[in-house]
Amino acid sequence: MSAAEPTAVGIVGLGVISGQYLSTLAEAAGIRVAAVADLDVARAQAAAANLPGCRALSTDELLADDGIHTVLNLTIPAAHADVALAAIAHGKDVYGEKPLAATFADAQRVMDAATAAGVRVGGAPDTVLGTGVQTARAAIDDGRIGQPVSASAMWVSAGHESWHPQPDFYYREGGGPLLDMGPYYVTSLVQLLGPVTAVSGAGSRSRDERVIGSGPRAGERIPVEVDTHLTGILHHASGAISTVTMSFDGVRSTAEPIEVHGVDGSLIVPDPNGFAGDVRLHERGGEWQTLEPWAGYVDAGRGIGLVDLTRATPDGVDGRASGAMALHVLEIMTALTASAASGIREALRTTVERPALVPLTPASNWRSL
Repeated sequence: MSAAEPTAVGIVGLGVISGQYLSTLAEAAGIRVAAVADLDVARAQAAAANLPGCRALSTDELLADDGIHTVLNLTIPAAHADVALAAIAHGKDVYGEKPLAATFADAQRVMDAATAAGVRVGGAPDTVLGTGVQTARAAIDDGRIGQPVSASAMWVSAGHESWHPQPDFYYREGGGPLLDMGPYYVTSLVQLLGPVTAVSGAGSRSRDERVIGSGPRAGERIPVEVDTHLTGILHHASGAISTVTMSFDGVRSTAEPIEVHGVDGSLIVPDPNGFAGDVRLHERGGEWQTLEPWAGYVDAGRGIGLVDLTRATPDGVDGRASGAMALHVLEIMTALTASAASGIREALRTTVERPALVPLTPASNWRSL
């Protein structure tokens, strides 16, 4: 691939989230969606028909196609590792939806295979590259709250079965509120406060079945195989301590999505399920103020992490939404789950460096339109 040639991306999996990726990638400079694949052949054909020069292929055909440089893996969590490993075996870079794999062992296999093959891995969530989390991080790095001491993150809902027509995987291994929503919040905490060295967790589930509330399967009961409420304590290498609560067993919360406290000030960080939002700062002796965005990709959408991956320099080989970050975050979450089951604090084996701050990047700098 020459320096001037756009990165040809092949997308595997065209579920609900794929529309947001397609919207971003269709606008991104230096990227061309060259092929799509899905178990539903008609769905793949319909998606390809709306993208100039895009082909609808089988998954095997897409993975083996030498014209595809990067595979965007949007399959269900249980298939993440198999698709990623197959893409790597064909010498392709991989960018995947979260989590990196359904289990930490499978995610480690993906990263080991990528290292051996000399290809790059990136992974969602990339919401942390937007102006919300990046502006908060810039304020911390600039010393606006002094030494960071603690943080809290909370997300509460009644579960996805009320709106998702096929919610089964949310309640199987690789799902649950921690592995589904936790990546946004845990990745943000690592971006803001650095890597985690140990965790302690507690978990529960309110019921053993859920009822699908919409679509052709409305009224059908599905089994719950994972904890649906988890609370954890994260010990950061920096000395800061974070608390995390993720739940499918509540209804609503008025708690701020993320708060960060330092010896000289406090920050309220916007919902990391999105890319923007107000960052509010309260410095010692002052009042709450809203910070103007001064870091991050402006008007970003899901897929900006893949855009960032294609622009990565040798010093940031995997991009800012890196496989190493996704692996560390997955270990944090699986260790929390293990701690919740055993009641024992879990030490982590992985670590990751905080990636470089995203400078304030106008949409015109990453879009081609």
